[in-house]
Amino acid sequence: MPELELSTTWSRSMGLRVPVVNAPMGGAAGGRLAAAVSAAGGLGMIGMGSAGSVEALQRELALAEGSVDGIGLVEWVRHRESGLLDAAIAARPRIISVSFGSDFSWVPQVQAAGIRAVTQVYDAPGAHRAQDAGVDILVARGNEGGGHGADRMALMPLLDAVLEIATVPVLAAGGIGSGRSLAAVLAAGAAGAWLGTCLAAAEESLLPEPARLAMLAADSTGTVLTTAFDEALDLPWPPIYPARVLRNEFTDPWLDDDKRPSTESLRAAIAADDPRLAPVDAGQGVGLVTHIEPAAAIIDRLCATAAELLA
Repeated sequence: MPELELSTTWSRSMGLRVPVVNAPMGGAAGGRLAAAVSAAGGLGMIGMGSAGSVEALQRELALAEGSVDGIGLVEWVRHRESGLLDAAIAARPRIISVSFGSDFSWVPQVQAAGIRAVTQVYDAPGAHRAQDAGVDILVARGNEGGGHGADRMALMPLLDAVLEIATVPVLAAGGIGSGRSLAAVLAAGAAGAWLGTCLAAAEESLLPEPARLAMLAADSTGTVLTTAFDEALDLPWPPIYPARVLRNEFTDPWLDDDKRPSTESLRAAIAADDPRLAPVDAGQGVGLVTHIEPAAAIIDRLCATAAELLA
């Protein structure tokens, strides 16, 4: 039997073998993961999260084994780190994503360099604003997704709403962790999938081993949306963007002042890579992450299953 193919108009226009992008997850999506995803036929991205800097970007670019397809930035980090957007543009990726804000002044600068501008959206009004600002690709990010994001809508209703008004390609993000969910968003009309949690535990990820093991042990009900870590660490994430993380000893007693762990304990746990207190970003698809394997194996399995279902 001939091998089934999985593609969309957008993925073919980008020269991709499969319509898959790895989410630019801070602390997980480094140069090695980006290179592995690109080698597997998708679009590999490097993520600059809360700890993003020009130096960190240069380090991960050096590990990407050649040119990188995409770079993702956080808006408030872009403002904090002078030169970060310029460094991303100088790397000449195919796409640059800037999310978690309403300032689109970066779009013309990115496009002037021949790079496609991408941003995440959480409802139809946000999609309208991004399109009006000239963004080339929208990422409809449902509240099932891991890490930071607005708690607006679940992915499928959001995808419907955004596709209804979109005049640019729309990628789907949030809770996509199997070939079945990949097939579902492509059948609904998404141009591709923006995959996070299912790739965070890949062999090439930057995620520390204890965090990977915590993901393997979790089920799909083991996550929570919270601003607790950002508040405790005094990170300037806008409160409309809570983070979906694994439940642990820090998240569960957060509202009980008598039981809340100290910020000093949290910082020590982060330094020691101890997921009993330290944050581990994970979406509701985390229960489908059952072992550590190369990114290519994950992508091949999801895409093969999706292609068979869509056939």
